[in-house]
Amino acid sequence: MRTPLNTLHVAVLMGGLSSEREVSLSSGRGCADALEGQVGKVTRVDAGRDLAQVLTALKPDVVFNALHGKWGEDGCVQGILETLKIPYTHSGVLASALAMDKDKSKAVLQAAGVIVPGGGLFDRHEVASRHVIDPPYVVKPNAEGSSVGVFLVREGANRPVAEVGADDWAYGDQVMVEPFIPGKELAVSVIGEATGPRALTITDITPTKGFYDYEAKYAPGGSRHVLPAELPPHVFDKALRQAELAHAAMGCRGVSRADFRYDDVNDVLVLLEVNTQPGMTPTSLVPEQAAFVGMDYRELVRWMVEDASCPR
Repeated sequence: MRTPLNTLHVAVLMGGLSSEREVSLSSGRGCADALEGQVGKVTRVDAGRDLAQVLTALKPDVVFNALHGKWGEDGCVQGILETLKIPYTHSGVLASALAMDKDKSKAVLQAAGVIVPGGGLFDRHEVASRHVIDPPYVVKPNAEGSSVGVFLVREGANRPVAEVGADDWAYGDQVMVEPFIPGKELAVSVIGEATGPRALTITDITPTKGFYDYEAKYAPGGSRHVLPAELPPHVFDKALRQAELAHAAMGCRGVSRADFRYDDVNDVLVLLEVNTQPGMTPTSLVPEQAAFVGMDYRELVRWMVEDASCPR
């Protein structure tokens, strides 16, 4: 018999150690606020290297993992939680680690029948010195999220991305280089229900200034969201099914978000990546899509706590 929700002690993990710390703090504050009055007790935890000791002392019934990026989203914290036998939200160790590695996740998705972009991993110094594929192309870290460290090299560009070869580059020695897919930026939220993954709807995202980078994602007014996306019916349905397929193929649990590009001239839909711990900030896509299908922010956060488990 499950413990009644109104008696649970929920620890909300936020902040953390990654480049996405500020986004995580925003997500965590929102989720913790939403849980107040719905559960017995909410404890807000700015997660650090002493996380295991902190949680051992707190003894929460459930952990709401609102961390983003390395350590919090890549299987490391999930491993700590499984060792401590504390049920937690979102995906488990394997799916989390796999989704954070863009190269390996692309291989799994492609094998499952999901359409992914070409390109591959290259040494960052080589990418900084020459065009490793013909422009236009996108350069991004292999294991970061929220468009951190992402560069667009436009068609006709004379120079490659010198920044990735800099001494202060902090995102690994290998970077992912993929052909740039022109057209629409799309996002599909997926909820992992008992009957299987369920895609909610599709958002068409238009940055207000240039490329869909970190600022466009999180700054107020950084992008315009069209919900639901205005797409041909066959494309709309395909994006929903591809997002559900990706969620299942990666072994995701709870909520995930699939990001796509749609070339509306050549009718080509490509899945860029799967995010296992999507943002829950005021400008985030998952809460917006959930609200569109009738699940407000508080209901969504409550569902995520109810869905929490400890796979081992």
